[in-house]
Amino acid sequence: MSALGVLGGVAQPVLLIGGAPLLVGLMRQVRARLEGRVGPGVGQPWRDLRKLFGKEAITPRGTSEMFRLAPLVLMATVLVVATAAPFLVVEPLLRSVADLFVVVALLAFGTATLALAGLDTGTAFGGMGASREMTIIALVEPTLLVAIFALSVRVGSTNLADIVAATLGDPARVVSPVSLLAAVALVVVVVAETGRLPVDNPSTHLELTMVHEAMVLEYAGPDLALVELASSMRLAVFLGLLANLFVPWGIATEAAGTAIPLGVLGAAAVLVLKVGVLGVALAVAEVFLAKLRLFRVPELLAGSFLLALSAVTASFFLA
Repeated sequence: MSALGVLGGVAQPVLLIGGAPLLVGLMRQVRARLEGRVGPGVGQPWRDLRKLFGKEAITPRGTSEMFRLAPLVLMATVLVVATAAPFLVVEPLLRSVADLFVVVALLAFGTATLALAGLDTGTAFGGMGASREMTIIALVEPTLLVAIFALSVRVGSTNLADIVAATLGDPARVVSPVSLLAAVALVVVVVAETGRLPVDNPSTHLELTMVHEAMVLEYAGPDLALVELASSMRLAVFLGLLANLFVPWGIATEAAGTAIPLGVLGAAAVLVLKVGVLGVALAVAEVFLAKLRLFRVPELLAGSFLLALSAVTASFFLA
């Protein structure tokens, strides 16, 4: 366990907790400007969270411990991924947890727990949102696994840190057919996993079209704040993984003495820039996209899976 890994393991979750709501605020502000509105400002998500944390927690009658523990489980899974994945340092603190299958399992576990909480309320909208969410995750998770597995074939390891280090050592991998196919597939995965257009509309107020929001309608106060904070962190995590798996330059690799904090600080600035650019691009694309009908979403996700499968096939032929 190196000093760089320890510092990165502390800095990564702190950066994601503090910056994820600002990322959501930036994306909302970009959309507002493009739609001709003033917008509430980049810091509005943090003001909303502060207000929610100051309110009283309300638990619907008849719910079990699943409803009460779901926000904590969702937050915990995202925090573990934020600590283990190579966002700021190429050798993360929890290297063994940075394996592809462990990271995907943790993210899926948080989503499934929230879906069970939506079912636990016994409401029509909670059950509908949970059913839709599990349908989407059943189609998205294989694509996520296969797309990143395509990158791991040439490396010989499913550890995300090894994949990032291999890309740093061989920049030509970025423009290979394997990386390009996997990148397109992962973009669709990010859109679906984070509930963005055209799969879901995060700003909708129509219950019949909700997916993620329908599951959390019964939450209020600190519980709702945890769900919203964890959701924004999931968006930052997926965008951070997308950035570092394909454009890992700027991540801290080797440092010594007083250079360690400076290296991590520089990596944090580069990560903020890369994730910010991806977030703005996603927000701009949402302005020109309409929400797909629910029965058309599997077609989109099936197409992304085929791209990921093509990336795996290409990785064996072009290895």
